[in-house]
Amino acid sequence: MFTGTSKYIATAALQQAVNAAILLEKPLLIKGEPGTGKTLLAEELAQSLETELIQWHIKSTTKAQQGLYEYDAVSRLRDSQLGDERVHDVNNYIIKGKLWQAFSANKRPVLLIDEIDKADIEFPNDLLLELDKMEFHVYETQQQVKADTRPIVIITSNNEKELPDAFLRRCFFHYIDFPSIEEMKAIVDVHFPDIKATLLNQALEVFFNLREIRGLKKKPSTSELLDWLKLLLAEDIDATTLHDKTHQGGLMPLFGALLKNEQDVTLIEKLAFMSKR
Repeated sequence: MFTGTSKYIATAALQQAVNAAILLEKPLLIKGEPGTGKTLLAEELAQSLETELIQWHIKSTTKAQQGLYEYDAVSRLRDSQLGDERVHDVNNYIIKGKLWQAFSANKRPVLLIDEIDKADIEFPNDLLLELDKMEFHVYETQQQVKADTRPIVIITSNNEKELPDAFLRRCFFHYIDFPSIEEMKAIVDVHFPDIKATLLNQALEVFFNLREIRGLKKKPSTSELLDWLKLLLAEDIDATTLHDKTHQGGLMPLFGALLKNEQDVTLIEKLAFMSKR
């Protein structure tokens, strides 16, 4: 049973989702804001189970076939021109994909399909059969690859695209809600157990107030808060400095860890100016 780890605080709902997906032997589809620990979940789950983590990071150009295998016809042609003996065995030119690696693992691994919504809309549909049956056919060798033990599949999405209904039916779904203040304190305690309460409370007030500002193009995430706290501690910045509204035109110290574009920086400066009038 997954209950989180010493480095990963999992809510009761998230624990239930992970364990339900493992029991049902269905992929666990995790959605949530960027920076809420979706990818980290797979890493910590694999560590807690003391098993291998196989990561497939999806890009806009990724094709489903790449997760199964690729046939390197160009290398085979080159080798045939050079008279290489390897050319007589097609297996020398079959490159195993992440799903093949997961299917053939000696111990039940955790397979992470990260940011599936970045790929073409047909990408999830192209994996329906393979994820359902946990097997596929290699046409070049007439080999049938089948998983002896179904891997634990974690699929993450940032909601950039809608996923097909047929794909969703085959998954167990969980949305990671943004942490409350108390949950965030527990997360921070894992990373910075010795942080002063006054600094943490003031930093969290600044952070959550920032997320509430209307018109903000990109809200800061959990991972960005942790980066900011790390910098505050390294620079020995105290709670009083954070409370100072006149600092840098209304911007918090080391704001580059939280604000990621010039529009948001300008917005904060404008709001700070207006509040003084």
